[in-house]
Amino acid sequence: MAEKKQLSLFDLSMIVVSLVIGMGIFRTPVNVAAGAQVPELFFSAWIIGGLVALCGALTYAEIGSRFPVTGGYYKIFSAFYHPSIAFAINCIVVVSNAASVAGVSLIGAEYLSKIILPVELQTEFYRIVIAAVTIFLFYLLNLFGLKVSAKTQNVLSMVKIGMVLILICAIFTGPGAASISHSLPEFKTTTGVAPDWMDYGKALGICLIAISFTFGGYQQSINFGGETKEPNKVIPRAIMIGLAIIIILYMAINYAYVKVIGFEQLKTAESIAAILAGKLFGPMGFTILSCLVYFSVLGYVNVNLLSNPRVMYAMGEEKALPSIFSKKTAKNDVMFVSLSVFSIISIFTLFYAQTFDKILNYTIFLDCIGMASSAATIFFLRKKTAGLDKNSIYSMKLYPLLPIIFIAAYTFVGVSIYFNDPEAGRNGLLIFAGFIVLYFVNTLVRKQQNGHN
Repeated sequence: MAEKKQLSLFDLSMIVVSLVIGMGIFRTPVNVAAGAQVPELFFSAWIIGGLVALCGALTYAEIGSRFPVTGGYYKIFSAFYHPSIAFAINCIVVVSNAASVAGVSLIGAEYLSKIILPVELQTEFYRIVIAAVTIFLFYLLNLFGLKVSAKTQNVLSMVKIGMVLILICAIFTGPGAASISHSLPEFKTTTGVAPDWMDYGKALGICLIAISFTFGGYQQSINFGGETKEPNKVIPRAIMIGLAIIIILYMAINYAYVKVIGFEQLKTAESIAAILAGKLFGPMGFTILSCLVYFSVLGYVNVNLLSNPRVMYAMGEEKALPSIFSKKTAKNDVMFVSLSVFSIISIFTLFYAQTFDKILNYTIFLDCIGMASSAATIFFLRKKTAGLDKNSIYSMKLYPLLPIIFIAAYTFVGVSIYFNDPEAGRNGLLIFAGFIVLYFVNTLVRKQQNGHN
């Protein structure tokens, strides 16, 4: 069945925005401020994170342009490394994304339950019910096909962008905590001596762990290569437009956090977006923010129900998963088995959402392996597609410098995670090895079954 080219430049740009802007930007600046200790390092870390993301965006734009297939994030590993590596990394991606959907849905449900439920019903059980219903409703929506899902995503992405822009406006509401605080932040070392470049380097590594999580997600846009109109031109443009919007919004809202909350207070603040909303709207701020956060959650849920089933579909096509995962509906061209399984994993994970942070620690480490190794496929792709018409594909400037910077940055973040949380690093590697073993066991079983047939 030929794939329908349904996604426009605007559709894919909004998908990129929603893949990246989840709940991270409303939480991680607290971690970054605590790690940076001083405003100069805080803003420098966000700028470096944005530049690294830009290097990654240009690299994935070229990968998507030269390799425009559905489920591209799985298939580049399969084509240029080994199917076992593709299987292991993408199983981790799918499971961690399902955990992220569950966790983010739960955060949205917590906000929403406080404005729609009486106090006695604001319990964990009812929050889980709201989150499960949210995922199920968007599962039903995605059964109507990519066009309906993409149009819904456009609306939710615009709401999300509007939410960030509204919060940034808190800058203009008069003096905040920043102007009240008289103490200047200091960079303190564990030994008490003056910091050297190694101390600043370690702090930067810790900051970039949270920042790379907040900027992550745009690489999944290459999963839509087979369903995008003029993918060779549209994929790179969409990734770059989407990321440009994100970098501008992130820098502006971080400035608003520091200006309104104060840098010292930001290090330990809770519900930082609610503080900005309260500054703008007074006592009604929390109610307004709760609705906006819930809409932001809807966008994140929908875009993950769009992207992840395409990875599972690609794995089904290559028999890494049972071939039933590559089934599509005749009417709406929906990958209904992959979509159903991903939705079930997400809802099932809801009941174990208290372990979400632990799962995330392991998977961010694995994400670094995945991002660095997937970006490295550009070196193979350049050779393999050297004969293509240069006018029909996107070729980045400053090659190979940009992919090398991106790979080096994610290697640095991975090493920082390992030294900061050795247990998460070791367990992450064990999970990765476990999925590789599972791949070979699955292959062996399939060969034996074929032999008996």
